[in-house]
Amino acid sequence: AGTMAVATVNLRALTSWVGIARLFAIVLSCLTFSLVASTGNFGGASGTWCMFTWCFCFAVTLLVLLLELLELYPMLPLSWDDFTSAFSMLAALMVFTSSVVFPASFISSPCSSSQCARQAVATTASCLCFLAYAAEVGLTRAKPGDISSFLSTVPGLLKVFEAYVACLIFSLLDQYSKEPGLMWCVAVYSICFIITLLIIILTISRCLTSIPCPLEKMLVGYNFLALLMYITATVIWPLYSFRGRSRPDPCGRNCSWDKHLGVTFLTIFNLIAYLVDLVYSSRMVFIRTP
Repeated sequence: AGTMAVATVNLRALTSWVGIARLFAIVLSCLTFSLVASTGNFGGASGTWCMFTWCFCFAVTLLVLLLELLELYPMLPLSWDDFTSAFSMLAALMVFTSSVVFPASFISSPCSSSQCARQAVATTASCLCFLAYAAEVGLTRAKPGDISSFLSTVPGLLKVFEAYVACLIFSLLDQYSKEPGLMWCVAVYSICFIITLLIIILTISRCLTSIPCPLEKMLVGYNFLALLMYITATVIWPLYSFRGRSRPDPCGRNCSWDKHLGVTFLTIFNLIAYLVDLVYSSRMVFIRTP
């Protein structure tokens, strides 16, 4: 006699604190992009980025929730805990960026029209959506001594942060090809981004543990090297970018001086991230799941 496959429904995917945080993120991201779409005012690179962020986070979170609800995720050829940890961190960073960029680009003062009111509500919903993803990151973060996946540990979450900040740096790069010092800084950003992204991909695809060398020592060595490289970039980038140059007046939205200033601050952020990453990866011993 033939056997009938019975679908398994895991209600804890909806009733657990992580599931509730994901439900809030789905509702809030949907509300945000719906309100912004209703205004019809989201053109340009910044508006397109914000709409992509909200739609992308909504779609992937909904997919994650459905896969956990129906318990289909074990069929996927990846480390599910690593994937969900990395995505929640990435979504929190993307939504946070959009929550800052959207009002700065599209909400004007005074805000009196109905279109502006919808944009303000959308910004509020986006900020709440960021808090939902931040709560998920906090709930799924590995505690000291836990048996956990790498990307749910502090060094793993910092890897996602470092890669994202590097992407923001790339989006601001402007007029650097004529200065050898600036070209070195771009090489630093590129090399560290590629290696960090490779670590994330190999972890999610369960290939990191197959590397024939001590993993913990390799990560500590890479973090130390990346920290040294970012120290040089933190000194060289502003030195070559602002030497003999004052901020032009007027300095429009695509002002090269402002972009270089943004890269300076983002370089400092990543320097701090690699420093914290080095401290944690040096002290913390985690157990890799097969």
